[in-house]
Amino acid sequence: MDVDLRQLRAFLAVADELHFSRAAERLRIAQPALSQQIRRTERDLGVDLFVRTSRSVALTPAGRVLQGRARSLLEQAERDLDEVVRVSRGEVGRLDVGFVVSALPLGPVERVQVFRQRFPLVRVELTEGYSSTLLARIVRGELDLAVVRDPDPDPAVGLLPFRTERFVAAVPRGHRLAGRASIAGTELVDEPFVFFPPIAGAVATERNLAPVVVDGRRPQVVQEATTWATVLHLVGVGLGVTVAPESATLAAPDTVVLLPLDGDEHRSELHWAVRADDDREILRNFIAATER
Repeated sequence: MDVDLRQLRAFLAVADELHFSRAAERLRIAQPALSQQIRRTERDLGVDLFVRTSRSVALTPAGRVLQGRARSLLEQAERDLDEVVRVSRGEVGRLDVGFVVSALPLGPVERVQVFRQRFPLVRVELTEGYSSTLLARIVRGELDLAVVRDPDPDPAVGLLPFRTERFVAAVPRGHRLAGRASIAGTELVDEPFVFFPPIAGAVATERNLAPVVVDGRRPQVVQEATTWATVLHLVGVGLGVTVAPESATLAAPDTVVLLPLDGDEHRSELHWAVRADDDREILRNFIAATER
């Protein structure tokens, strides 16, 4: 059986009107062409769909069954094709979005909500992680895009600027520098450091430590932690000091003193990361909806 949607529409018009001339007018085709389509449909199905006389047209039992099925099939086809068009426009589907926790105060999740309001038929799933692990998941196709901080370059990943921010020093409240209004980052080079493990990424590590490095001397990391919240808590109990992006310190405990860095021009950079070859409309819609 090889019956197409055009044949079903022609059949349904005749079945509803029970009159070939009116059905032809409804379809805006010539009556002989409509009669040929109906005969072809009957031939393709191997059944008679209408009982025709010189004065009337009536449905056969098979025709009555097809009338209900044809309407359902056409409605489903319309829904399916409409979904295809919406997908092509990026109006339906799913987006898996990653983010580094330290970016939360800068509003990436609020931007996701803006997108959800504009495109309610797109399902958005959120995932947190290190920049390095988020980038790896984007390359593998497990994430569609992510907010990452100071990412390592990867030709398979495209980056769109999100935010840039300064670094600040974090020291225990009882530290010798805690009473200062500001400090030079290099004053911390000989202090024990609390910091992320190398897996966080080479660029992130170097950029974050850059305000402290002087004459090739680097601070010694005495304790690693996997989140800025943990890093700052460990600083607060006196395990060491650290330098962090400003937004990462907004929830610092009372045991930590935050100090601006005098004359420091180093900046932490946040980006939306996507696969370099991913040009889907749904991603363009996301970026457009979330731009300020």
